[in-house]
Amino acid sequence: MARGGIRMRYLLAYLLMLPGLLMAGEEVVLGLSKDHVSITTAFDGSEILIFGAVKRETPVPESELHVVITVAGPSHPITVRRKDKWLGLIWVNNAAVEVDLAPTFYAVATTGPMAEVLSVTENLRHKVSIENAIRLVGAPDDVGDSVVFSEAVIRIRRNSGLYQELEGQVALDQQTLFRTAIKMPANLTEGDYTTRIFLTRGGKVVSSQETTIEVRKVGLERWLFTMSRQKPALYGLMSLAIAIAAGWGASAAFQLARRD
Repeated sequence: MARGGIRMRYLLAYLLMLPGLLMAGEEVVLGLSKDHVSITTAFDGSEILIFGAVKRETPVPESELHVVITVAGPSHPITVRRKDKWLGLIWVNNAAVEVDLAPTFYAVATTGPMAEVLSVTENLRHKVSIENAIRLVGAPDDVGDSVVFSEAVIRIRRNSGLYQELEGQVALDQQTLFRTAIKMPANLTEGDYTTRIFLTRGGKVVSSQETTIEVRKVGLERWLFTMSRQKPALYGLMSLAIAIAAGWGASAAFQLARRD
């Protein structure tokens, strides 16, 4: 969709929100530029515009309002292994820890520094920061520094764009309208991506809202994915045939190039 179209939807959504801004309490009205992402063979990432408004019936409180937005992909267990040099010569697996649950994608955007917009207690309660979104229950007795393994997951996925910390990237206008953009990389995992919005004052959550973004494979990607799960033998044979054909084609091209 063209940027002009996105901006028009953004403006229309705000106009629709205005009649509800004087309703009871201080609550979130949420909007998304799109709630469905299609993964195709040409998929190179996507950008989701998340916007909304705060509706209230009382005057704006004196304490500063902040907004925290998180987008979390499906969570799965992951085994993290550490390698050490054996006899100072070769690298071998020395220890392994299973992280019970780690989101395949996680982005957290705020209106300011995390330490200022959300207290430690509220952060732990709602599992907002990346560190708190990862669940590491226990580790083998011979591993005394298990936290290092969860830190490794964060570091690797942050470098690949799957974990994002966007402090100060949520724009807030007159303590009422907010917006931010989340860039989703090409290497997304299929599933439901939970989007949460928190309003905070004095580090405490005063309101929250949640919705879902669907990420699904379509077209050839869907067909190959389904075949690999439902007919693995056929998928393997097809992959082998494609590899043989590619190898033969490369060899034939090389022979022709030599003759020339």
